[in-house]
Amino acid sequence: MSVTYRSDIDGLRGVAVLSVIGFHAFPNYVPGGFVGVDIFFVISGFLISSVIFDGQEKGNFSFADFYARRIRRIFPALIIVLATCTIFGWYILTPTDYALLGKSIAASAAFVYNFVLLQEQGYFDLASELKPLLHLWSLGVEEQFYIVWPILMVFAWRKKVDRSPLPKSFFYYLLV
Repeated sequence: MSVTYRSDIDGLRGVAVLSVIGFHAFPNYVPGGFVGVDIFFVISGFLISSVIFDGQEKGNFSFADFYARRIRRIFPALIIVLATCTIFGWYILTPTDYALLGKSIAASAAFVYNFVLLQEQGYFDLASELKPLLHLWSLGVEEQFYIVWPILMVFAWRKKVDRSPLPKSFFYYLLV
């Protein structure tokens, strides 16, 4: 269930990374650079949909395999980031700030940090400079997408009546 390598997608990833880095490094010169996150979301949706449709077409799509691949891809880096923040936070933060970091770590590990941030002042507030895991809001959104989207896609595939090779929208298959 692998997607063929696409250099154009890697190019889009590069544009996305550069725009986000540019936004954070030079916000006055790259004010819309955070759109790189949106580019990543679109790429993820395309790639994941391709994997799901390919697996469905071949008759070998497995939710267990799908989620195991996500875990193998995301968890090693996530664990390193969370462990590093936990260790350094222990030494450099006040007890109150360390407790807030613990809340952020727990929410990030559960992929719901975006909801925690939603209840706080906001992404662009001054306090955001003091949130070492702020960037993990987008990982939460992405993982929530990976929980819901495959279920919807498989449901739509199974409901599909017309198996012609012409592509139709996801919503078409939900309505058929």
